[in-house]
Amino acid sequence: MTVPRSPAAPPRSDPAVRNLLSSLRALLALTTLMTEHGDEDEILLLATAAVPSLGQCRAEGAHLDGSWRATGAALRSNGQPKKLEDQLTQMGAAGGPLDIPGEGWGWAYPLTTPGGASGHLVVGAAEEPSEHVQFLLRTLAQQTGVTLANARLHARERQTAEELKVANMALHRRIEIHERLTKVVAAGEGQTGIARAVHELTGYPVAIEDRWGTLRAWAGPDRPKAYPRDKPERREALLRRVQLSGHPVREKGRLLVVASPQEDVVGVLALVDPIGTAGEKEQVALEHAATVLAMELARLSSLAETELRQRRDLVEELLAGGDEEAALNRAQAIGYDLARPHRVVIVSSDPADGAGEELFHAVRRAARDLQMGSLLVTRGGGVVLFSKPDAPWARFQAAVDSPLRRTGCRVGVGGICEQPREFPRSHREAQLALKMQKAMGGGQGVTQFEDLGVYQVLAELPDVGSVDRFVRRWLGALMDHDAHKGSDLVATLSGYLESGGHYDTTANLLAVHRSTLKYRLQRIRAVTGYDLGDPDTAFNLHLATRAWRTLEALREP
Repeated sequence: MTVPRSPAAPPRSDPAVRNLLSSLRALLALTTLMTEHGDEDEILLLATAAVPSLGQCRAEGAHLDGSWRATGAALRSNGQPKKLEDQLTQMGAAGGPLDIPGEGWGWAYPLTTPGGASGHLVVGAAEEPSEHVQFLLRTLAQQTGVTLANARLHARERQTAEELKVANMALHRRIEIHERLTKVVAAGEGQTGIARAVHELTGYPVAIEDRWGTLRAWAGPDRPKAYPRDKPERREALLRRVQLSGHPVREKGRLLVVASPQEDVVGVLALVDPIGTAGEKEQVALEHAATVLAMELARLSSLAETELRQRRDLVEELLAGGDEEAALNRAQAIGYDLARPHRVVIVSSDPADGAGEELFHAVRRAARDLQMGSLLVTRGGGVVLFSKPDAPWARFQAAVDSPLRRTGCRVGVGGICEQPREFPRSHREAQLALKMQKAMGGGQGVTQFEDLGVYQVLAELPDVGSVDRFVRRWLGALMDHDAHKGSDLVATLSGYLESGGHYDTTANLLAVHRSTLKYRLQRIRAVTGYDLGDPDTAFNLHLATRAWRTLEALREP
């Protein structure tokens, strides 16, 4: 194969010059055509199609960026791409002679670009073309390379412009969402306003729920008549999943996002999308709305904490017997009617569990649901509530017990307060009711001061010393025996008399065997010398045991 000489200059004869100029004009027109097309494959097809018009040559193909982008019929039929690729790889970007099977001459012309050659125009012929034909082929390759570079530059510009356009639209969308939701915050429209804004921005129905799935706001059509709620365990699992995801989550035809400004304050924003058509724009609106909802929930929580603190301060002031006029003014400031009748209620749980936040919130929810009152405070190991006078006490105690799970509660109810200055008295009565419930060995339940009967009379006696002397007169011997022997004769006598003298009832009450009870009663008769069958003696002993329990309760801190 003959290697062509490098052409120094085109031939000088006038016909040759005219032919060259004509060919150059054709190349210029071809370059313009390739530039107008702008598509790389079209440019390469035009370049390979023009090769035969420049001389007795044939375009074997165009190799660009490591692959054949345009190939001749002979190259395709002979299956030569792999053989030529190996040669192109070895010669590098500068190009040069090629061994093309079936051709006497072959050459790879670089498709030169401003950033360096990125491929080759492969040309074959039966024999080496003239110098001016090779000059034209090189010029064609150079022009093709420049046109490809321009096409790529324009493509990048178009892509950049399109990306900027998309980014611009997204930015305008975010600005629109931000401005709309900012108006909601500025106008104080609350959760209803947030739901309405998201509905207007997306066109989808929108719901806002609290932590437990209760509907707090709805915007859009098809609001359910009975709003569905998941079971607590499933609800908590769903909230954890959405919070951990960090972005809207699809669940049962809805797109959900969680707003949680505090650990125990959670709001759920739900976009109703049963057929799953909501896309990125709707997700962006949801995410922005979740931020605004978190701010709204934080504001509500702060207001609630402030009001709760004011209510606690009012309760403490009333229990301490502070200035009545000041208490009435404080109550008016928080919108509470303190002039209506009340009772002081004390709720106590197992000391092992303590009062804590759990008991406080259980009492608060029960009082709210039963419309009993909203003034309450954690105090002295329990919760003090200012309640309306007539309340369903058993239902209240059951409602408080329900969420506690580990333990139940005791409820002590004081007498009616007609004036704010009577709250300390009702509080003392509720305390005594609780103490007597415990002293009488009662289980978890409700004890009202007004139902204490003789215990109430004994507790209200001004001279407690006279009660103590009465107890010592009738029970002194048994009390001394219990103190020295570690026995429970006084408690046994009290249980026996409270049970009306029935052996089986007393044994069950004291959780002892019937024979044990008989033995203890014999010891009581032996120590005291009393005849328990005598009505007067039994009456005085019964009164003395109740006075004993009353004194025990009054001495308890």
